[in-house]
Amino acid sequence: MPSLITEGVRTGSSPGPSTGSGHLSADRRCQQGQPLARGSELVEGPGTQAKAIQHHTGPSAPGGADQDQHRGPVDPQLLRRAAAARRLLILQTIIGTASSLTVVLIAWFIAYGVGSAFDSGRPQPLVEVAPWLAAAFVARGLLSWLSDLAAVRASIAVKAQLRRDVMQAYLVPSAGQPDHGTVTTLISSGLDDLDGYFAKYLPQLVLAVTVPLVIGIAIAVQDLLSAVIIAGTLPLIPIFMILIGWTTQKLTGRRWRVQARLAHHFADLIAGLPTLRAFGRAKAQAEGLRRSGEANRVETLATLRIALLSALVLELLATLSVAIVAVVIGLRVISGSVDLTTSLFVLILAPEAYLPLRKVGSHYHDAANGAAAARAALDLIDAAPEPSVGEDELPAGPLTVTVAGVGFAYPGAAPVLDSVDLIAPARRLTCLTGPSGGGKSTLLSMIMGWTRPDAGRLMINDRDLARIRPDALRNAIAWVGQNPALVTGTVADNVRMGRPSASLVQVKRAMAAAGVDLDPDRRLQPPDGMLSAGELRRLALARAWLRVRYGGARLMILDEPTAGLDEQTELDALATIRRLGVTALVVSHRPAVLASADEVIQLTGPGTGSEPGQGSTSGQGSATGDGSGALLASGTERRRA
Repeated sequence: MPSLITEGVRTGSSPGPSTGSGHLSADRRCQQGQPLARGSELVEGPGTQAKAIQHHTGPSAPGGADQDQHRGPVDPQLLRRAAAARRLLILQTIIGTASSLTVVLIAWFIAYGVGSAFDSGRPQPLVEVAPWLAAAFVARGLLSWLSDLAAVRASIAVKAQLRRDVMQAYLVPSAGQPDHGTVTTLISSGLDDLDGYFAKYLPQLVLAVTVPLVIGIAIAVQDLLSAVIIAGTLPLIPIFMILIGWTTQKLTGRRWRVQARLAHHFADLIAGLPTLRAFGRAKAQAEGLRRSGEANRVETLATLRIALLSALVLELLATLSVAIVAVVIGLRVISGSVDLTTSLFVLILAPEAYLPLRKVGSHYHDAANGAAAARAALDLIDAAPEPSVGEDELPAGPLTVTVAGVGFAYPGAAPVLDSVDLIAPARRLTCLTGPSGGGKSTLLSMIMGWTRPDAGRLMINDRDLARIRPDALRNAIAWVGQNPALVTGTVADNVRMGRPSASLVQVKRAMAAAGVDLDPDRRLQPPDGMLSAGELRRLALARAWLRVRYGGARLMILDEPTAGLDEQTELDALATIRRLGVTALVVSHRPAVLASADEVIQLTGPGTGSEPGQGSTSGQGSATGDGSGALLASGTERRRA
């Protein structure tokens, strides 16, 4: 269980500049005529018709054909990042070489037995080679089983590693980050398609190198002319595979982008359905969804059409090549220049030389979707900035949070924060307030280490936040988000997210302190467990209480913790926070929270900062740096309650 409660960390699209949570709320977007599905097929607003658009979905969508054509059949990025893929490639090379040797042995035993029996007129040679032939078949079967086993295990390991790396990269905000729907598709069905890549394509690719080489040498030892014919016709298959592969890769990349848009469109549509119904726009979304689905169907069928046609071309080439070898060897047998044993040996092995290449062509289409998803995952991982990992421990004792000259802007947008300075004193309740989009939630994200500022510094007890170990910082924070998340389990399991080792008695104390009047054994199912908004927030507050009281957290960060609560419950929640006696930083617009706070800081947004001395909430004086640690700077207004 993670050490930090992370409900609502990344519940929507990648951050944007419009609001503190990183994206426009559904009702605002609907009112402004903006689409609910960023990067989807639909643009829908008041007085407009649904229309299809093309929109790049970020690095998780595979690159264009030009970029993909520079990648070989085995992606070097995948080999560098996934140790299991490297081990599989080495193991498959060994298994493939051994398997090709068993093919040569099988062909030799059959040719020798039949040829000798025909020459002698007795079945004795067939009886003599039968045990050896059976052993060769068994050995080949065991090698095939071992190859499949290694491929499946490698696929499981690589998918797990890529999913971890993708989620870690997605949690680090960066420019051009893909949308939520694209990432959801990528880490679910997208990476599942790697099974075909590892279980079929990659083993066959190795066999396509080792088997023709070993078989070619074996045939050359017995009949040089047949080996020359095979060597001359064999390259035709890879040449046509490359031509077909370029087309398939381009189609698969395009189909992946269409599928990602459809997934994001559908997910965002479901999330915003209540708002759409409220504004009477729900039925209008059907046309955009139909167009997205139709585009996905067209691209999928185009890929399947190429797969079927390419299989026909490869089969035709292989059949004609084998026919040439058979005709030439047959004429030579009739002329008496080649004996029966040699001719049988060549005829048995010739199809086996072409078989791995034919299978690579057919399995390539099985693996194309997985390869596209792997490229998308690797592009997203490589595009993520390297997180700065501090090495210092968190200072002991009560914590004071200092923000000095902090600025931040989302990619392609105006600054959300500009030269912000503030202090949240130790063991006091500090409230951040201000208009929507003023950067409040963004600032909380920075204090928790999820987002790095573009300018300025954040400090805890005068120690730079960037130098503090992330695990030490997270262990010291109790977080309550705007949209508390649930896990499948009981009420006690969800409260215990604040401290996984907490006993039932401790869980019940936390529930009582936060006013959670629920049965600890009641089963809950995401996303809301059939709980009201107020019950969800009290549950999240119980987690934070448990984390502070028994987990050693010394800093509470709360984003609208009392929204949806009635007046008395809100006062009880504020009293609970105060009784814990730790530093608390709260984002809220609620009058009761503002009145209860020790410090109220107004984030007025960049370029609209207040003048010193303005706006005391209780008339007890203004914030002018009077020795209490109060700072006033551009973009902030500090008031003492």
